[in-house]
Formats: sequence, structure tokens, C-alpha cells
Amino acid sequence: MGTGTSIGVPVVGCRCSVCLSDNPRNRRTRTGVLVRAPEGEFVIDAGPELRIQLVRERATLIRAAVMTHAHADHIMGIDDLRIFGFRLHSAIPIHCEAPVETQIRQSFSYAFTDPTTHSHQYAAPRLTFNRISPGQAFSLLGLSILPVRLRHGSLDILGFRIGNVAFCTDVSTIPSESRDLLHGLDTLVLSVLRREPHPTHLHLDAALKLIRQLQPRKTWLTHMSHELDYDELCSSLPEHVRPAWDGLKIPFTVLRPPEETV
Repeated sequence: MGTGTSIGVPVVGCRCSVCLSDNPRNRRTRTGVLVRAPEGEFVIDAGPELRIQLVRERATLIRAAVMTHAHADHIMGIDDLRIFGFRLHSAIPIHCEAPVETQIRQSFSYAFTDPTTHSHQYAAPRLTFNRISPGQAFSLLGLSILPVRLRHGSLDILGFRIGNVAFCTDVSTIPSESRDLLHGLDTLVLSVLRREPHPTHLHLDAALKLIRQLQPRKTWLTHMSHELDYDELCSSLPEHVRPAWDGLKIPFTVLRPPEETV
């Protein structure tokens, strides 16, 4: 749904060529994904523009959220899940690691207070948490989702592989054991902040080196800052690597979770 870095593009008050660009593909809301699974819709991350993104994509009923990590640009739209809990008459499950749950509970503490103290029944989102771990696939709405350990500077975060597609944002390094989980991809969605090195994000040359190692058939770049112009990237990148844009749709092969035997 979104392809921008933590402050989005255009940047407020900036007068650079990308921020003033008329190209709609240089307008980037905060990074996130809407997945249309066989049994319903869910999101990967919930950035500050979540409601705007879901309206733009004509989403209907978000049944769950899957979280990469707990930085503000990835969780601060969680209150926008409130309407879906009311429509479903149940809490929205958030699939995440323990530190992410802790941060969400702190940032949205009002959602976890006694409901009888709320001013009305719609005052807070209804949320529940499901623990996930890297390397251990879980089932969600008819899909098998594989969490993949990534590093964001010194912070452990998650990427996700769904069938032949993987989403890896806010990456600075990928541990060797995780690279084994990312081979054989048709599509890799990979974050690239800018051309110059950065302490907690891949820069362009480092991302291209990683792409050569993983050898996906196609790579879409995401989480891009205003230092990266869409047209300039298109003219300089290999044919199988392209900058993503807000609203890009990526097909994937459905891998259903295995059926349990009795």
C-alpha cells in the first residue's frame, strides 16, 4: 500500500526535486501491505496513513494484522483497525513478537483498559495478540506465512515469505540462516533508503549486492526516501529490479497450510 520511509514523501517543508515532483510515483506514504488471502484480507504493518491507504485500495474487511516491528511508522495506524473489530464483533488478532506487543500495549494503552470505563463501546480498538517466531510458519486466512529474521541496525525485526513472494522492509542486514529461507523467490520486496550508506537501512549498492546473492526473478524496492527519484531509478537499475509505488499490486502463489490429520 505504501512505499515511503518513516517521514514519507514529499517531506513536509522540503523543496527538493522529488518532493516537488508531479510524478505520482514519487508520492510515498509509509510502508505497508494489504494481502487479499483466500479467506479474507489482512495487513502487514499499520502505518499512520492506514485508513487512507485502505480506502484507496478499496479494502472491505481487515481480519488481522501481521507486524514486522514496532517503530512508529509501522504501528501508529493501529487505531484504524477499530472499525473492523466492531464489524466482526470480535477482537482483531495482531501477529507479532513479544517486544512488538509490549510497545503496542504502551502506545495504545487505552485499548487495554477495562471496557466498562470507556465513554462508549466504540471508543477503543479491540485487539488480541498471537505470538510468532522466525522460521516457524503460521496459518492465517488460508495462507501459510513464514516469518524471516532480519536486522534493522541492532534491532531484530521480521520479514515475511508468502509462497513465492517475500516482503523485507527496514533491513540493514539479513542473517545467513535467513537467506536460506529467501532463495527461489519469484518476487522480493526489499527496502532501500537512499544511495548513501545508512546505519540502520540498506542503501542502493548494498541492496543490489543482496539481490544478486538471493537471485529473485523480480525485485521491487520499497521504504524509499526523497533522495530517490522514481524515473532516475528506473533508468539506472537492472531490468529485473524496479522501484515500487503506492498501490502496486503483486500476484503470489497461494500455499495453503497443511491439513491436520486425526
